[in-house]
Amino acid sequence: MQMIHNETELEERLSRPTEQDIAAMAALDGDLLILGAGGKMGPSLAKLARRAADEKPNRDRKGVGDSRKRIIAVARFSNVNAAAELNASGIETITSDLLEPGALAQLPDAPNIIFMAARKFGTSGSAYLTWAMNTYLPGLVAERYRTSRIVAFSSGNVYGLEPISSDGCIESSPVAPAGEYAQSVLGRERMFEYASSRWQTKVALLRLNYAVDLRYGVLVDIAMAVFEGRPIDLRMGMVNVIWQGDANSMCLRSFPHCQSPPRVLNITGPEKLSVREIARDFGQRLGKTPIFSGEESTTALLSNAADSHKLFGLPTVTANQMMDWVANWITGGGRLLNKPTHFEARDGKY
Repeated sequence: MQMIHNETELEERLSRPTEQDIAAMAALDGDLLILGAGGKMGPSLAKLARRAADEKPNRDRKGVGDSRKRIIAVARFSNVNAAAELNASGIETITSDLLEPGALAQLPDAPNIIFMAARKFGTSGSAYLTWAMNTYLPGLVAERYRTSRIVAFSSGNVYGLEPISSDGCIESSPVAPAGEYAQSVLGRERMFEYASSRWQTKVALLRLNYAVDLRYGVLVDIAMAVFEGRPIDLRMGMVNVIWQGDANSMCLRSFPHCQSPPRVLNITGPEKLSVREIARDFGQRLGKTPIFSGEESTTALLSNAADSHKLFGLPTVTANQMMDWVANWITGGGRLLNKPTHFEARDGKY
């Protein structure tokens, strides 16, 4: 697979629609509103939706798609360049702090909502803000858009640690969130469940772990530790990952599966990956010798995404392909977001 050399190529690859994406957007009735579109995944998701909507859903590519379908991205957009870039791609942007009183009332109605506003990893401290973003805000959104279909990102962190010999948690596995981040994410799910019970809102909850592009993610965290000669903590000895473009594609294709009560889907790759082996593989690619600390535990945070793979097919990018891209990106001096996932944490403190 061709290497990715710069952010222009990366953004193009992340937002390149498949035939399935094009068909999904053609079948989507009405506009799409993306709440929290300014984070790591939101901009490329909005661009993917726009490109998919603009294409005609057949293989001969004669004619055009539905350019009238509005893709509306809502975020604080503290980086004004992010909003301008989305505008240049044909996406409407609305700058809004969704926690401000009355902010949601000022947003347009839309029949299709993607909720991805959240306070994520690396946010220990200010627990009240984590709960406000991850639980209180979803409750407000669930009420405001109770007549819409809602696809909401959740996290595999709502599960407990599983034996590394297992295939990982399935959607019906008991939840056992460790720490306030994971507890607040479960709170997000419960708020959308409440809306679904009270108003029959059709919802899909996507339990994601862990998305990777070349600027952040578990693979980037491990590769940079190898590259810089830092120890790699082995206590969380196994992980799941998925290419961000594949996660976004599965999100767009989830609207037909919104239901009441909500449909829960694990979103991750099929590979159960050893952190030690990932580091060794990066060592070979980068010409470095990995340094390790600790020993593998008998349990890890692992998800089984067989159900979503049945619905959407396997991810188009494998773990090995991602590792090739990440190693090439790092040796080429590609820009990083410097937002570690803290995947190695076993106590829920991120």
